[in-house]
Amino acid sequence: MTESGYFSFRPSKTLQFLIAGLLLLSITACSAKPSEESGSAAVTASSVQTEKEPITIEYWQYEFPAKVELINTLIQEFETEHPNIKVKQTNFPYDQYNQKVATLVPAGKGPDVINLYYGWLPKYVQSGYLQPLPESSFPGIAEAFFPFVDTAKLNGSYYALPTGVRTLGLFYNKDLFTKAGLDPEKPPTTWEELVSDAKALTETDKNGQLVTEGFAWEPGSQLHHWFRDGLLYQAGGKDTSEDRRKILWNDTPAGLEAFKYLVDFATVHKVGINGFYTDDANAFKTGHAAINVDGSYRLGSIKKDTPDLNFAVAPLPGYKGKSTQASFWANAIPANVTGEKLEAATAFLQFLISKGVQEQWVEKVGELPAQKEVALQDKYVNDPLLGPFISQLNDANAHFFIDETQERTLFVNAVDEVLLNHVPEEQAFNDLVAKTQKLYDDYWAKQDKKK
Repeated sequence: MTESGYFSFRPSKTLQFLIAGLLLLSITACSAKPSEESGSAAVTASSVQTEKEPITIEYWQYEFPAKVELINTLIQEFETEHPNIKVKQTNFPYDQYNQKVATLVPAGKGPDVINLYYGWLPKYVQSGYLQPLPESSFPGIAEAFFPFVDTAKLNGSYYALPTGVRTLGLFYNKDLFTKAGLDPEKPPTTWEELVSDAKALTETDKNGQLVTEGFAWEPGSQLHHWFRDGLLYQAGGKDTSEDRRKILWNDTPAGLEAFKYLVDFATVHKVGINGFYTDDANAFKTGHAAINVDGSYRLGSIKKDTPDLNFAVAPLPGYKGKSTQASFWANAIPANVTGEKLEAATAFLQFLISKGVQEQWVEKVGELPAQKEVALQDKYVNDPLLGPFISQLNDANAHFFIDETQERTLFVNAVDEVLLNHVPEEQAFNDLVAKTQKLYDDYWAKQDKKK
């Protein structure tokens, strides 16, 4: 005990050495800890990177067998290139597609990439379902794509981009041409020749009922497009004003002339009627329609369903000028897709518009490449079936839609008024213009309120 009363502790030399050793080990251990923690953290991060669950995105399109099959193949390709992204494809019947989108997308249960008809875009954008495509990820769209893809540009931004596009052409049955005494290597090239050939090709029974349509007449199929983007322009008219607000069909005589030309096939020339052998496509494929206005996408189903059909394709007959309709289904990203899913969705959309995918789309689906550089390759331009469609791309128009379903219905109703109720063509046409204009007025009034 010390003087102060506290104990004094003096360890032996052996104990001092032992304590010093323990202190040294402790210091060494402490100094080593940070580097070990760094190493541990690196290993952990690496493990997370390797073992991280892939981002899964969902792709929606309607049920079109050739497209569904091809997308399944393309998804495998994409996932090989992007091992951290998985894509799930979901399909709905065409007539349920809009309803599914309208129900599920606002509830945040929809897709991350969605395939839409271009005519639906204004309605979808107005409803806030879609987000504009980032320009940094999709540069040079106006230069790379055909001009009519500009209809996917709304409020200054592109909202969707297509893999393939469609134009209308004249499908004709070469055997029926021969049977009617027409040269199967000389399809009609003018409005007048089309009427003349259709009459020669039409066959009726002893009761006057159609056996073979000279011209497949289905206003609700492609003919309303033919009127608006083909016949109207060929007659010297125009669809809408530059600001897309005013319907111009009756600003000149061209609109009524085009309308009458189309309706007269059924009412005056009696070379075709709607619903014949179910519809125009089936009537043509089964050899009961000699000529049909249809899109390049039909090539795939003809090849698959009726491979022995002896047919050819020609550009649409012209009048004062040349014009055909162009349309497309395009891929868009819903407004509620964000973060890593948005990055994955953007990568998938970039893949869908790549050259390799466009070329597969031509082969498997029959739609034309959406980008000029791909479409104008010699192998497509010189193809006997694709060439007539490709050659019209520079004369193609894709009109602006407010509501594709309503606009098509208005056109079909106007034609029915003439066909079923014997309303004069001019009256039915003027009613059609007025009702279509009201659709546009209502749409733009809502747009203007948002400003």
